[in-house]
Amino acid sequence: MTERRYFDHIDLRVKNRAIAQQFYAQILPAIGFTKDESGDVWGAFQVPEPSGTAKEFFGFTEDPNHRPNESRIAFWAETREEVDRIAEVVRKAGGRNIEGPQIWTEYTSGYYAVFFEDPDGNKLEVCCREGPIVAE
Repeated sequence: MTERRYFDHIDLRVKNRAIAQQFYAQILPAIGFTKDESGDVWGAFQVPEPSGTAKEFFGFTEDPNHRPNESRIAFWAETREEVDRIAEVVRKAGGRNIEGPQIWTEYTSGYYAVFFEDPDGNKLEVCCREGPIVAE
């Protein structure tokens, strides 16, 4: 049986592709998007399958008129240690407006995350949930 996929790709706009490429080439492999398939127009990092085919991918392309908004892309981490490791990569890569990593009880108990922005101000996050998601 084939593993179910819940998304195919992320298609992000950035103001400056070269700057974004330098940033994401450090961040995405740390998260698991280890296959760099970037070309002349797109930056693209994939989660490789053992068969060599691609699974999910994170892509970005240049739009000089791009204006970031309040949308946020959140990546899953299995453990707090993984969040901490990726947070350090984000710091070294030049992530902006870094918050955490820490527990964010305003979301749910056991919600551990680091929030940050890429060089263009796009909002990202890496999180680990140690408990169920419960609506209040």
